Formats: sequence, structure tokens, C-alpha cells
Amino acid sequence: MKKRFNPIKDKSSEIIEFLMASPDMPDDEALCFKLRLSIEEAVENVVRYAYDGGIGWLEAGTSLDHDSLILTIELRDAGVPFNPLEKDDPDITLSAEEREIGGLGIFLCKKMMDSIQYRYEDGNNILTMTKKV
Repeated sequence: MKKRFNPIKDKSSEIIEFLMASPDMPDDEALCFKLRLSIEEAVENVVRYAYDGGIGWLEAGTSLDHDSLILTIELRDAGVPFNPLEKDDPDITLSAEEREIGGLGIFLCKKMMDSIQYRYEDGNNILTMTKKV
């Protein structure tokens, strides 16, 4: 299941709700909490930073491998090339005041998902997150 949102300005909630309503999503409430948080962080990054003023598109989709029970969530956009996985993980032993701003959202995604991959292909940022459900 996938859908293209264009423009994405002010559509974070709509994109997140579309993904969470996917028939591929599990019934497990605790697992859905982790998935939602990861989706929110990833979608917000694209909506806020990929395009100047949010004028651009985002293709969002899910798929479920019924044999392995691996849920895949993919976000694709043609915004500014950006690999969120290149940023160092924040030092969570430091207080909030001592830490650098940014990076905590993708850090949480890395902890909650089984894998996160980024690639830049044919002028598109492609972020793929997977979780065994």
C-alpha cells in the first residue's frame, strides 16, 4: 500500500495516519506505539527539511512479508539529499542542556526498528524501516 502526498506542507498528520491505518500494521498496541513514533520522526524530518517551504512530494507506503512477518515502511521524496543515518547518535548520558540539538528522533527510530536503511537513487531520498511483527 502506498500513496503520494503533494504538496506535503501541513500534511504530517495525514501522512502518519495513512501509514498507521495500513492493513499491514499489527494489532499489538505496544508494537504500534513504537511503529508510530518511528513513523512520526521520519515523516516530520521530510516535511520540515526536505523541501523549501514544504512544497514537494512524499511517497509513503507499507508492505508486509507474510512468511517472515517483516513489516517494511518506505518513505521516498525528491528533496534535498540527506542521509539521517550519517549523523552520530546523541550522547544520552549528557543532560538535555549539554547535548547538541537534533538527532534524537532518528536515534529513537534506530532503537525501535529492527533496521533502517537510506539510499539516494534517481534523485530521490529513500528511507526504509523494517520491523518483525
